[in-house]
Amino acid sequence: MTDAIPGIESFILEDDGTFPNSPLPVVLYRQAIALAENDPAASIEERFHDQGWEGVWRNGIFTYHHYHSTAHEALGIARGTVTVQLGGPHGRTLDLAAGDLVVLPAGTAHRNVRQSSDLAVVGGYPASQRPDLLLGEPDDRPVADETIANVPLPKSDPVLGEHGPLIDLWR
Repeated sequence: MTDAIPGIESFILEDDGTFPNSPLPVVLYRQAIALAENDPAASIEERFHDQGWEGVWRNGIFTYHHYHSTAHEALGIARGTVTVQLGGPHGRTLDLAAGDLVVLPAGTAHRNVRQSSDLAVVGGYPASQRPDLLLGEPDDRPVADETIANVPLPKSDPVLGEHGPLIDLWR
């Protein structure tokens, strides 16, 4: 855990044999972004764009375990609540609420366990990264492992920019 910065937590999820996860920590920002009342998703989109994160989308989180071997992913909660499971079937669960943001290093399995009816999520990726979609099939690896190892680190933290905690944690 990262206790030095209030509202920011980090933890590492081990390879479970099916889902590679990552030696890089997941980074969780609680109440990281002040949300506009009229369009809370736009507040997250704007922050991502300002910090050089691209491929921004609005939707939800899939209800099945999946991961991306070609991109790191930031998920910002614009409205509602969601419980996500990270790391695979025996992984860690997190309860996220509007204003929370989690950054998943490439290879991190994730799924939506349950959500409020008003859930709105904004996702984004570091510049020039585009996600694939892998489900933990036996033939995904070892190619996925090699791909994950070659995903470049982001140049900026999606919340706090070039000098944000993600940059230090992922060095």
